Amino acid sequence: MNRLVPLAVVLGLTTASCSGGHGAGSFLPSGAPGAGSAAPASAGARTTRSTAVAAPPAGWATTATQAVSLKSATDLGALDATKPVTVRLGLQLHNVDQLKSAVQSRAVLSPGQIQSAYAPTASEVAQVTNYLQSQGLTSIAAEPNGLMVSATGSAAQIAKAFDTTLHAFTVNGVSAYANTAPAYVPTALNGIVVAVLGLNNVQAFATSPHRGGQAVNHASPADSAPAPQPESPCALSSVFIVGLPSPQPIPTPEAYTTGCPRNYTPSDYWRAYDVGSTSGAGRTPIAIMAEGNVSSSIADFRVNEQGDGLPEVPVVVKQVGVASPDTAGADEWTLDMTASTGMARRVSTIYLYATTSMTDSDIALMYNRWVTDDLAPIGNSSFGGCEAFPYLDGSMLVDDEIMLMGAAQGQTMFASTGDTGSFCSVGNPNGVPGGAPLVEYPAASPYVVAVGGTTLWSQYDGTYAGESAWNAGGGGLSQFEYSPFWQSGIQPVGTTATGQSFRGTPDIAMDGDLQTGMIVYIASAGGWTTIGGTSLSSPLAAGVWARMLQNHPGLGFAAPQLYHTFAMSNPGTKLLGPPPTINVGPFHDVVSGSNGAFAATPGYDYTTGLGSLDVAALNAVIGQ
Repeated sequence: MNRLVPLAVVLGLTTASCSGGHGAGSFLPSGAPGAGSAAPASAGARTTRSTAVAAPPAGWATTATQAVSLKSATDLGALDATKPVTVRLGLQLHNVDQLKSAVQSRAVLSPGQIQSAYAPTASEVAQVTNYLQSQGLTSIAAEPNGLMVSATGSAAQIAKAFDTTLHAFTVNGVSAYANTAPAYVPTALNGIVVAVLGLNNVQAFATSPHRGGQAVNHASPADSAPAPQPESPCALSSVFIVGLPSPQPIPTPEAYTTGCPRNYTPSDYWRAYDVGSTSGAGRTPIAIMAEGNVSSSIADFRVNEQGDGLPEVPVVVKQVGVASPDTAGADEWTLDMTASTGMARRVSTIYLYATTSMTDSDIALMYNRWVTDDLAPIGNSSFGGCEAFPYLDGSMLVDDEIMLMGAAQGQTMFASTGDTGSFCSVGNPNGVPGGAPLVEYPAASPYVVAVGGTTLWSQYDGTYAGESAWNAGGGGLSQFEYSPFWQSGIQPVGTTATGQSFRGTPDIAMDGDLQTGMIVYIASAGGWTTIGGTSLSSPLAAGVWARMLQNHPGLGFAAPQLYHTFAMSNPGTKLLGPPPTINVGPFHDVVSGSNGAFAATPGYDYTTGLGSLDVAALNAVIGQ
């Protein structure tokens, strides 16, 4: 798979200690950067880790954007005063507690209802744009929902406008800039502007393909080879893969005699995850979050459609910001399109959102564009980075507001939890007191569906055998986000001294182990190859949800629906597998394996969440 690794942490992100105790009426914890009595409650970043926050200079108000310093980087001093810098200001939602309640109740609001009752007002947007104009900034543009306002100016103008300092750095030969002081706004904008994004251009996420070492020959279902026979059940070739040279079986314990791990094509997943008669008629569109030049991804996707015997789906590229020639994530976007539409069998349209870069600022703009366009009820983000960086630069707060707005109008973003187990990326200093392990963002957001990874075993005929937790699947407790209502009652641990619960990831899990990964055509890999990781798990889950919406229009945000269904289900009496797995209604409750700090257990856990999905069983009960 293509895992997006947080460069900031790899570089050695260091910051001041994170701050604040939860304030029920504030969009940030009491005393935290950006908190103010004039601000209504919000969905954004929160932490119970308490540290003193210095008072802002006279005439200024704090925002959620804190100072960032890069360890092991060379500080070149003040950034060239004439260098153009584009910032994006995040604005405050209104009546957020009401909006959260609507999502909790599984209601779906119209964009008009959300805009009139919860979005920043035209007057507030005007105050922000007027201030930016007064500072000599240009290219000022407000997003249709008023949640973001962009502007461009010289480094000197930007530093003055937000009373901050910008420095240039070189890190491993790469030029970058970042703010070395917090960002402030005039007191007149206190409670209106919550964060200033774009003060750093650190590529917070970077692609790192995880794929099989050798290409395989692939045939469509019409040309498929016979299913493997019991005497050799665990060859890596699956029922629709032929010509794999010298297959190397996964070592199989003596007890595992009823099924095996193997690689899968879309139609293999239909059988393993029990699609049954659940329609894949193609009435639901899906949005894929991407970056850079996506032309090769689309070309490879077309080959996958043909090879898998699937109908051709229209792809509409939605350029967000300035077009970029970057192709580092091309394999990722191919996988996302192939896995999501393959699991769904067909969707009406793929909206491929292509942003300029993998900076937090550009990602936030892309997310907001998906919400304001409101073209696709399903989105997929097969990337992420350690949650400390978006917390510190304020993008966590802005993204959470965006995702809450999308959830309220019935949109669901699926996000992969990462491929480094219970410890996000590397163990470099992360700015969190006590060196606590971090989970990945955006999966940590309460308003996305976080998808972890499993190792999927199937019977000789391709039907489901069992699953275990994939040992590299991301999962754990957020240090900055509290769990939403629908999750907090199911979590086994994670309650804080104040009675709140930290957000746990994942919510659900799907196949992610490279050893049981998906066969995908990647031209740069030499043809058909295997790809795994939670970058596979997330689009598989998105494809399942597409089938749900095709059969049950108007379900709305998936997370509360899934947790409600789990809570209403009784555990089965039959133990599936091996690997041992328990049916809990439409969920495969995974009870073996671990991701390091956490083990799979009956019920919700921090390796596979609620478990994986039986599609036909879910279709029979969802929304009840």
